[in-house]
Amino acid sequence: MTAPDKRAAFVAALGDLLASWHLPRATGRVYGQLLLNADPVTLDDLGQDLKLSKGAVSTAVRELVSWGLARTIPQPGSRRLLVEAAGGFERLLAASHARTRTFVDTLRDGARLADADHARARLTEVADFFTAYLDAGDHMLHQRRGTRGAGPIEGNPVERP
Repeated sequence: MTAPDKRAAFVAALGDLLASWHLPRATGRVYGQLLLNADPVTLDDLGQDLKLSKGAVSTAVRELVSWGLARTIPQPGSRRLLVEAAGGFERLLAASHARTRTFVDTLRDGARLADADHARARLTEVADFFTAYLDAGDHMLHQRRGTRGAGPIEGNPVERP
């Protein structure tokens, strides 16, 4: 596979991944392209490189900016903007954790409602697994931020059994 083919595969894979998170595929593709670019690019360049309409690129960039994954750079004397990838990983993980906390809370509610001990144990086991995932992610974010401490980064703490 050639380097351009590998880049295209990466961009497509990121599009598919973000689509699995209920974001438009174009948003993931734009993000993938921005991550690969060494320098900020125009919306027109993104559209041309990805074969996306100006509207699709504009919508994708707005979405990425709202998530903190991209930033726009105004050009003096012009209405054109340059766009570049930004950090934002903490916001992405925090959003993922919020969804996972809801999932864990729902599993724990189910465990309290289960008819049999084996069903209750199964629900508790899955909830405990995802609680460990949340704890590991919170620990990683605290380390990345250079802080120590317990508890979730954002949202309510997960209820412990």
